[in-house]
Amino acid sequence: MTEIVMSQTPPILHGPSEKERKYDRQLRLWAASGQAALESANILLLNSGSGTVGIETLKNLVLPGIGRFAIYDDEVVDEADLGVNFFLDEGYLGEPRSQCLTELLLELNPEVQGAWYPRVGDAITLEKLLATSPTFTVIMYTHPIRPEYVALLEGYGRQHKTPLVAIHSAGFYSYFRIHLPGAFPIVDTHPDETATTDLRLLSPWPELSEFAEKMTRDIDNLDNHDHGHLPYVVILLHYLEKWKAAHGGAYPSTYKEKTEFRQMVQNAARTDNPEGGEENFEEAVAAVLKTVVPPTLPSGLREVFEYKRTDPNEHRSGFWIIADAIKEFYEKHQCLPLRGSVPDMKAQSKVYVQLQNIYKTKARQDATEVLRTAQAMAPDRHIDPAEVELFCKNAAFVKLINATGGESNARDRLRTVVEQELANDENAEAMMMPLSLVGIYLALQATSYHVDTSAINEHEIMAEVDKIFPGALNESENLAKAAQEVARAEGGELHNIAALTGGMVAQEMIKIITKQYIPIDNTCIFDGINSRCQVLRL
Repeated sequence: MTEIVMSQTPPILHGPSEKERKYDRQLRLWAASGQAALESANILLLNSGSGTVGIETLKNLVLPGIGRFAIYDDEVVDEADLGVNFFLDEGYLGEPRSQCLTELLLELNPEVQGAWYPRVGDAITLEKLLATSPTFTVIMYTHPIRPEYVALLEGYGRQHKTPLVAIHSAGFYSYFRIHLPGAFPIVDTHPDETATTDLRLLSPWPELSEFAEKMTRDIDNLDNHDHGHLPYVVILLHYLEKWKAAHGGAYPSTYKEKTEFRQMVQNAARTDNPEGGEENFEEAVAAVLKTVVPPTLPSGLREVFEYKRTDPNEHRSGFWIIADAIKEFYEKHQCLPLRGSVPDMKAQSKVYVQLQNIYKTKARQDATEVLRTAQAMAPDRHIDPAEVELFCKNAAFVKLINATGGESNARDRLRTVVEQELANDENAEAMMMPLSLVGIYLALQATSYHVDTSAINEHEIMAEVDKIFPGALNESENLAKAAQEVARAEGGELHNIAALTGGMVAQEMIKIITKQYIPIDNTCIFDGINSRCQVLRL
């Protein structure tokens, strides 16, 4: 039976490679696995309108080393492009915009491959490009766009389970919307280290209990040095046993009881220790409220356990097989697999290493149990031990994005969110809260399929929104102001707004490609006038 084993032999030290030096800072963020995912990604940008925001997004993916990209843009460079796109100058006038931008982007990173369409003399259609190209990892498209193009992309996304990202920038406003193909689980969410402590003080396993009992068997007669270097985990376990003995076998559970327990620990510290006090007891006192807690099921993982799978492919997914195995582990033990990390604390080095090994050994045992369960659930499928180990380590912080998925209720959900946001605006002043930015989204969305946005005025924008939300504009002055700004821009992009939006979109795309950190769910609206963002699930 396969087991998870962590080698204790330190690796041979080598200097960083040229690639590691080049990508040093980003490797610290998403490690080699994230970089490998980035370098294997294939991105399509359908660039329409002025398209500056799409190119800015792509620039921020080329620089960190995206594998390859393709730009589909049937426009030629004109005077308007020169005013909003810093990549282009007079020398490119009249040339295919996709070709010019692809060649310039490739100069930023020679390791990236790029292609442009349609080529001169070979008028490849978008439909043909989608049918003949290698599967795209993510597809971006910019508004305003032809509705038939969106229909093609959405069909491709459903067929290939490809995330789609819609981006719209006009004047001082922008938004981007991420459409994920069904539920999108993130295991490596990179939680704050301060939130990852899991010491299991209320449910210690035999090895941990034996270690603590041995260290504190004669605690009152320890010399000052040893007493002042007991790890706070050992201290808390010792006094928890004393508390149980005095309280009918019950642990401190209420805030009052924990305060009393904390005072018990504080009183046990020696005040005459000549070595400069007992910092270890101070650490123990400070850790009571955070660590003396029973195991619980985090809301994110509960959502994973309760998610109703309708796609047959999900039942064969490694993620869902491991999730089922961890669910069985939780139901059996009433706790999650141990993370295995121990925070820094005052202790003798030898003792601290022993304590670390106890936690790491238990974590390996738990992960091995989960692996065996997963293998039993899917005997005909290879279960990667490294994937199991990562899941077990991050089980408490797993996040399921787009869990409700589906487009069938998208319009109803949009209506519900808009009505809620407009209702919140009525009380915004009294609550000292900023106004909702949903009006910006609606105003931009009203022009999303008008290829000639210079011909649409604010009254037409308001009328378009009113078709979907009758009376909404009459109730919100904020919506009317948004319509005025979008109409004033006439579809033109401001380069600083496009650059900022492109940076945000690229950041979210990297999260999706690497499946690390938590991407937004699902729409981010930016107000460049007030320099403010709002994320809404529309």
